Amino acid sequence: MGAWSFIPLLAMMFSAVAIALLRRPAAAVGLADKPGGRKQHKGVVPLTGGLGVFIGFLLVQPFLPVEQGGFGPLLAGMALLVACGVIDDARDMRSTVKLGVQLVASVLMVVWGGQVIGLLGVFPLVGELRLGWLAVPVTVVAVAGLIALAIVKDRDSRQHRELAEWHRSLFVNHPDGVYVFDLDGRFQRCNEALERISGYPEKALLGRHFNEFIHAEYHEQTQAAFDAAKAGASRHYETLGIHANGKPHYLEITNFPVTFDGRIVGVYGICHDITHRKRQAAKIAYQATHDLLTGLPNQTVLDERLENEFRQSRQSQRLLSVLYLDLDGFKAINDGLGHTVGNQLLVAVAGRLRQLLRPGDTLVRLNGDEFVFLLPGFSSREEVAAAAEGVLLTLELPFEIGGRALHISTSIGVACSDENIHKATDLIQHADMAVEAAKRQGRNTWQWYRGEDGQSVNQHVLLRYDLHAALRENQFELFYQPIVDAVSGQIHSVEALVRWHHPRHGMVSPGIFIPIAEQTGQIIPLGRWVLRQACQDLADLRAEGEWVFPVAVNISSLQFHREGFLEEVQRILDETGLPPELLELEVTESILMGGAKQAIEMISTLRGMRIAVTIDDFGTGFSSLSYLRDLPIHKIKLDRAFIRDVLTNQRNAALVKGIITMAHHMGLEVVAEGIEEQEQQWDLVRRRCDLLQGFYFARPMPLGDLLKLPDILPVAD
Repeated sequence: MGAWSFIPLLAMMFSAVAIALLRRPAAAVGLADKPGGRKQHKGVVPLTGGLGVFIGFLLVQPFLPVEQGGFGPLLAGMALLVACGVIDDARDMRSTVKLGVQLVASVLMVVWGGQVIGLLGVFPLVGELRLGWLAVPVTVVAVAGLIALAIVKDRDSRQHRELAEWHRSLFVNHPDGVYVFDLDGRFQRCNEALERISGYPEKALLGRHFNEFIHAEYHEQTQAAFDAAKAGASRHYETLGIHANGKPHYLEITNFPVTFDGRIVGVYGICHDITHRKRQAAKIAYQATHDLLTGLPNQTVLDERLENEFRQSRQSQRLLSVLYLDLDGFKAINDGLGHTVGNQLLVAVAGRLRQLLRPGDTLVRLNGDEFVFLLPGFSSREEVAAAAEGVLLTLELPFEIGGRALHISTSIGVACSDENIHKATDLIQHADMAVEAAKRQGRNTWQWYRGEDGQSVNQHVLLRYDLHAALRENQFELFYQPIVDAVSGQIHSVEALVRWHHPRHGMVSPGIFIPIAEQTGQIIPLGRWVLRQACQDLADLRAEGEWVFPVAVNISSLQFHREGFLEEVQRILDETGLPPELLELEVTESILMGGAKQAIEMISTLRGMRIAVTIDDFGTGFSSLSYLRDLPIHKIKLDRAFIRDVLTNQRNAALVKGIITMAHHMGLEVVAEGIEEQEQQWDLVRRRCDLLQGFYFARPMPLGDLLKLPDILPVAD
């Protein structure tokens, strides 16, 4: 039997020796400061060739038999030298190690792959290795191999423990739920994150099937994903879990197989709670399709359902009807009582209208005070008419808002799919046109769409196309209405008001075409024309030597915030020659909605240009008092809603008195518009209002008629 046959047996003993050698703290050990360094410590041999190493010496006492004292020292008269470190050149290492004694033998310790991990030197070599009764010839090469084997085994053990610790740390500290299933889908272990996500402690999960914690509707999907992972695939999916508190929660899950020696032994999983993300997505989707004030579907839903219902009505040969509602008098309530009351009223109206819905019906809120019913499945127009009557009846009772009873009605335009229409959107347009017919009938009623030649054709819609030509063909004219001193009635200034001479419809009310111009953006060129024409009229009178009054021009919010507006005003003044002191601009509080800071800066600039600015319709905006302090304006104009019943409504009278007093303390003038009676004039005089405007003094009139008025108004009978 050769010496190499005992290498497995010797490996055990020499592994112990080598490990003890490497770890023994009492051994003389030192470290060169750097490769090629000269600093020495006991037991350190500085080496050339860029080598810095650990060197340890172990002097082994004579061998003692096992039966006399255990393993004891193994080699008699032998010294082992182990050098472990980074070796640039093995030959340099062997040739430069100097111990002061003659080495009888030395050999590199080499592991698989040819990596050199140390040097073994032996001196003096004495006889043989004894193990009890067994004597084995020892060679330097054999000893070196065994020590190398021990070192590699220790290194592998360290690497394995390190990898295991990495895995444990990742498993325990992962922010998402991490768990292991056996091949039957039962929990084997999990981390704290899964306990937090599921609400169950680990001991309540172990040994139980995953579908016990999944909503029943998602069992099949979740099982399929597990089966795919068990078969070797990775699956990423969403499912609905059941929390320990019984509430459902959405989970995002990744499952993948665990493979050992080419065999799948389990399934690993990672889950993330996405309930918050799902709710946010649902909230965004809801906001995109619903009116946030009333909770009703919006225009987006109407367009989608209209197309579907129109197609189905053609297939089923049943009527599809549209009821277009425009609330009567809502603006007066909103302006007079404030937006908060107006919003509460809209919510209450929506609540009542919801009660009329049948299965399959749709109720939509459009802009402002407009609602639309989409009603499929009718068999006759009589049924549609009954539905319209039902809407009117529903709104007959008053609404209790803020401790007061508010009455509101609606005008309804009705259109049906049995009309001569080619596309679904025609139904909405026809119903919109019919609304105007209902309003002309006195409101609080409904009207069918009767075609373009019928009385229910919406003049509102047709005028949109005529506005372009009106500007081009000079169909507009400026009228002027005096603003007088409250006490004396002497004319103080005038307001320029635009009128439209339509070639077919005659004089069109600004209450009709101004909103159209604002909706279509035509208010920009129209407002520019009014400003220029007013400045030109007064500049011409002034050039003729006539006495002129300051002129007030209304500026829309859209025009005010348009880029270059200030430059445009200055250019018009320069081109017409009107002194800026004779120009006043009237704006509403809606300019603040485009940015209060910008509005304040622009009004300050206008004031620097010596142009006065007035807040029109004061008291109806959402922020009138909060920004009044900061707006560099000259005067405020009380809305006619406050003046209408100032003689009979004590609350309105108190508000008017309070606003006048507050404005005077801030150095502002107050104009009250809508004066129609002498009693209103004297009441406002008693309340110390500065200026008045209204039909009682003079109606809006052409410039020529204005020049004929006396200086004091009203004109005596």
